[in-house]
Amino acid sequence: MTDAPATREAPWPVAVLSGKIKQYLDRLGTVWVEGEITQWGVSAGNVYGKLKDLDADATVSFQVWSSVRARFTEQFKQGDRVVALVKVNWWVKGGSLSMQVYELKHVGIGDLLERLERLRTQLAGEGLFDPARKQRLPFLPGVVGLITGKDSDAEHDVLRNARLRWPSVEFRVAHAAVQGDRAVPEVVSALARLDADPEVEVIIIARGGGDFQNLLGFSDERLVRAVAAASTPVVSAIGHEADRPLLDEVADLRASTPTDAAKRVVPDVGEELVRVGQARARLSMRLQHQLSHEIDRIAHLRSRPALADGSWIVDRRAEELTRWVSRGVELVERSLERADARVGELRGHLRALSPQATLDRGYSIAQLPDGHVLRASDQAPVGTRFTLALADGAIVAESAGPAHGAVGGAEPAASAN
Repeated sequence: MTDAPATREAPWPVAVLSGKIKQYLDRLGTVWVEGEITQWGVSAGNVYGKLKDLDADATVSFQVWSSVRARFTEQFKQGDRVVALVKVNWWVKGGSLSMQVYELKHVGIGDLLERLERLRTQLAGEGLFDPARKQRLPFLPGVVGLITGKDSDAEHDVLRNARLRWPSVEFRVAHAAVQGDRAVPEVVSALARLDADPEVEVIIIARGGGDFQNLLGFSDERLVRAVAAASTPVVSAIGHEADRPLLDEVADLRASTPTDAAKRVVPDVGEELVRVGQARARLSMRLQHQLSHEIDRIAHLRSRPALADGSWIVDRRAEELTRWVSRGVELVERSLERADARVGELRGHLRALSPQATLDRGYSIAQLPDGHVLRASDQAPVGTRFTLALADGAIVAESAGPAHGAVGGAEPAASAN
């Protein structure tokens, strides 16, 4: 192997380059790394898998020889979070890079629980778990959204039990990975699609249980915040009683299993018909009781003496009416008598004051042609014609002058009225 730098005129052979890469990587030695197993396959006793970074989008392949695997005291599978003692190996002949695992251990449950508790405390402080922000589920949803694994038992349980309870219920199913590195982004994407569908009235996120590490995706902060921001009510149906993922805390309703979610979201048509029948029976009984009570009350009122024979009311009023009529006739007659006497008095006064009464006593009234009454002799010079009004008529006369200072000497006119 040469140490001279490679040039265009003196390039390195491929074997030299490959050997130098191996030398450089060998100096790295063994290192501990932490990640999530996203692939775990066994072939001829050896394990070939992939390890993914917990936060960044970075994945490396690894291999575990059968001799190393035989020393493992724990069982490993896809989805486990582990720490591994690895050494980078460069295969000079094939020009490929691999990570050889010498030790492999699960990440301490205590560490994971501590992280979850810190996240739980943070999200609770932001009010994401507050019961006041949780939405009520619709009584009878027309369309139910379902996020679950394709052809999973959880999907079959939800659909079967929901349709047994209400055959006409409609589902919009969005399939997504429910464990592994694809679970969180796929569930969040499915939630966004169903939440944007105006016909979907409630969304169920279902998985048929699993161990603690397989359920870690349902405590991912991205998923929890997406559920909190959803405008459609969300039901968590992870089906794990021992360890409650954070999804259970933020969801509007937590169901213990997918079957329980179907029962909580979709009402049973048989039970509802029974309730309707019971309600109608109660209403009928109340109505009959009320009618019976009113009938008894009316019968009691009718049995009272005042209402047993109603003719006394008419008789009593008839007597009162007769008395009032008689009293009215009497009062009218008295009023007429008093009025008649008053008219007689007024008539007498009027006659006493009337000029006709004066004429009837033998007096006369002299009136000039213009209608004025003649009151003094100087008002009628000689030759003045005037009219004398008598009790039974009038005559026309002509003044002949004064006689001894008094009016007189009237000469009868040629005609008299």
